[in-house]
Amino acid sequence: MNFIVLDLEWNQSSKKAEADRGLHFEIIEIGAVRLNESRAMIGEFSRLVKPQIYHELHKITSKLIHIQMQELEQGKPFPEVFKDFLTWCGEDYRFCTWGPLDLTQLQQNMQFYGLEPLTGGPIPFLDIQKLFSIAFEDGKSRRALEYAVDFLNLEKDIPFHRAFSDAYYAGKVLAAIPQKVCSYLSYDLFNPPKSRVEEVKVTFDTYAKYISRVFPDKAAMLMDKEVFSSKCYICNKNLKKRIRWFTPNGKHYYCVAYCDEHGLMKGKIRIRKAEGNEIYAVKTTKFIGEEDLEIIKERREHAREQRKKRKRRK
Repeated sequence: MNFIVLDLEWNQSSKKAEADRGLHFEIIEIGAVRLNESRAMIGEFSRLVKPQIYHELHKITSKLIHIQMQELEQGKPFPEVFKDFLTWCGEDYRFCTWGPLDLTQLQQNMQFYGLEPLTGGPIPFLDIQKLFSIAFEDGKSRRALEYAVDFLNLEKDIPFHRAFSDAYYAGKVLAAIPQKVCSYLSYDLFNPPKSRVEEVKVTFDTYAKYISRVFPDKAAMLMDKEVFSSKCYICNKNLKKRIRWFTPNGKHYYCVAYCDEHGLMKGKIRIRKAEGNEIYAVKTTKFIGEEDLEIIKERREHAREQRKKRKRRK
């Protein structure tokens, strides 16, 4: 399998009256590098996209990437550039990006032009920004690309802030990340699972993730046993709750369960919106210590106090 390290530059309206034209961010440049299984760089892709929606560069875009509209007018329309890019990618590959946004923006532009979707469900990819944090920092921080390049003492031989150059540097960072860390897949959820068989269940070294199918509304989701189950992701046993599911804000749910063999397990559910009014759940579970248990107890008590205050106001 090859790794396609992708970076996009996009433009948006400079005028409020033009802000809603069916595509908030219009891609104006696609850059990528191809790495082989050994993560050696073996291919390059760099194309400008001729704007079809916004014919004036937003001041932030112009300042950041140092490009002129006259240059973009020499490019090809997005459908042509995307077709060339997909051909260049080949057949057996995995997308890699710096951060979680590029694949979503790519698919939004594809949808706007009526192009066939990349897939009918979530796309597994490597978020190199996250992997850098897991490998070299605390797993939670999110650094700028140039910070990572400096941290790893990588040579800076071309300027930053163009699609190809940022893909090039992200590829160099990926090549420096230990192979074991690269098992931590991320999932782009532009197209969430539509049925139970498409749901995502994956286990990593330190946590497990479950991405549910879409539900018509929150009430239907709350009735689903799989969404609110607590199973040990090591031994697969159904666990008893130490702290039942609670929500401090209606968007996130927390619980703590106990496995006789592996200890305390925290569950967290984030509710996400899909197209229309449909929703789906992203659940993560991980083992914690007594200190983390006390923090969750405090969070639960705070949520209870907030509910009481809201009731008194009514």
